[in-house]
This record gives sequence, C-alpha cells and structure tokens, in this order.
Amino acid sequence: MTSAVSRPAAAPSDLALAHFESLLAFETDCWDVHHALSNQRADFVLLDVRGESNWQQGHIKGSVNLPHARINENTLSTWPADTLFVVYCAGPHCNATEKAAIRLARLGRPVKKMVGGVCGWLDEGFELQSVTSLTPDCGKTIA
Repeated sequence: MTSAVSRPAAAPSDLALAHFESLLAFETDCWDVHHALSNQRADFVLLDVRGESNWQQGHIKGSVNLPHARINENTLSTWPADTLFVVYCAGPHCNATEKAAIRLARLGRPVKKMVGGVCGWLDEGFELQSVTSLTPDCGKTIA
C-alpha cells in the first residue's frame, strides 16, 4: 500500500537535480540573507516590496522599501544594471515578491526571492527594525 507522499513516484535523480539546482537561481532564504547582511557581505540590494506603512511597522535592517507597483526604470535608475535585487514581502501568503520579480525581470534586472518574507525572518528568530510603534506582520514583537 502506497502513501499520498509516494504517489506519484519521485522524479528521476537527474530531473530532481536540475529542479533543485534551478530553485537556487531564483530563491534564497532568510538565513543566507541574514548571514550576508551580518557579515558585510551583501552583494545585493534587499528590496521590501510591501507598502510603506507595512515597511514602517517592521522591516529588515538595511532593506530598501520599494513597493512592487512602483518598480520601473526610473525608480531603479540609481542602481547599476547588473545589481542583484533580493525581494521580500510579508510571507508565504503574499505574492508581492512574485509581482516584484516579474517587474524586475521584465526590466532585465537580476532578481531572487527571499523565501518566507517577514514571517520567515521572524520565525528564524531575527529582528525587525521599526519606524512606528505598531505591531509588524505576523503579530510578533519587534526587539
């Protein structure tokens, strides 16, 4: 008797390898971003693509707030064309990262998504920076 896990069968190893390697070309995670930021190794621009009020409530220190709807050639003009952008939003329940990544890719800009967004960042035990005293996304306290 097979389980829902093994139905359908796993992909052949060569296809699995290609799939999982390709994911890393499109995504990064909170740990890798935190490590780069904490060790002055950020070779990317971290874009918080949520609205400004959400950014003020809690954001990753060092991030730039650029809501996905405002991403265009003009708003990106201060960065060189080969700048890697890492985008994040509220979390897995939010598709603003995909909207931002589409805009960036259409403009020919390198882009990766930070999986988990603000919720993932907080789940990992990392802190947010706040401009207001309001509660940030995920209802967790800001340090």
